[in-house]
Amino acid sequence: MSGRTALVACEIFFRELCRLMAESETVYDAVFLPKGLHDLGGAKMREVLQAEIDRLSEKEYTRIVLGYCLCNNGTAGLVSRRAPLVIPRAHDCISLFLGSKQRYDDYFRSHPGTYFHTVGWIERGRQGAEYFDDQMGPSGTGLEEFVSRYGEDNGRFLWETIGRPAMLRNYRRIAYISLPGFPDLREESKRVAQERGFDWEEVEGDICFLRALVNGPHDPAGFLTVAPGQTVAASYDCRVICAAPLG
Repeated sequence: MSGRTALVACEIFFRELCRLMAESETVYDAVFLPKGLHDLGGAKMREVLQAEIDRLSEKEYTRIVLGYCLCNNGTAGLVSRRAPLVIPRAHDCISLFLGSKQRYDDYFRSHPGTYFHTVGWIERGRQGAEYFDDQMGPSGTGLEEFVSRYGEDNGRFLWETIGRPAMLRNYRRIAYISLPGFPDLREESKRVAQERGFDWEEVEGDICFLRALVNGPHDPAGFLTVAPGQTVAASYDCRVICAAPLG
């Protein structure tokens, strides 16, 4: 890449993207937005992202790179009126931590009910059970209290049937994605899994997707480039996202 580039990304990528930008020959101006943006819903997330893109569009950039994926349609509808937008072709950030959309899809199909931890997810959230509650909603009475009151077997049965929050009922496992050279927070991840009564496993991450996002080339198979006058749209096929004309 050449020229000056803007980057707008979720703060869960802070460590990884800062390292890659420091190693890149491209001059970057970076903005990291709060992780909780995902929890506001697609419309509000899009509103915040669009405001940041519009602010950056007042300057001269060769491109605006997004450290976001489709993210529950939070990027669908985004437009840049001056510089092209570059967005990874993936449904959510886990693909970026695993190295490819295909690897995430394969893991998701073979391991349903998995919630993922990364260094950024843990560092940018609260700790222990409170961290998990912060991501998935309040837990009310915890598993430990059910077990304390009713015994191990009965307590776990009651937790699964009436105690576990609705948003948690589809989850049974936490997968911690490790990346060499970054802080090791697997013990914190294990502790959360234990507190929630979940299985836990470690999955080796791959930074190559993020490296391609920062350094290019932006292969159309892995990235969507949206020209000024176009908007981001969900494609509902293997491409995940596509460019569409405005209005």
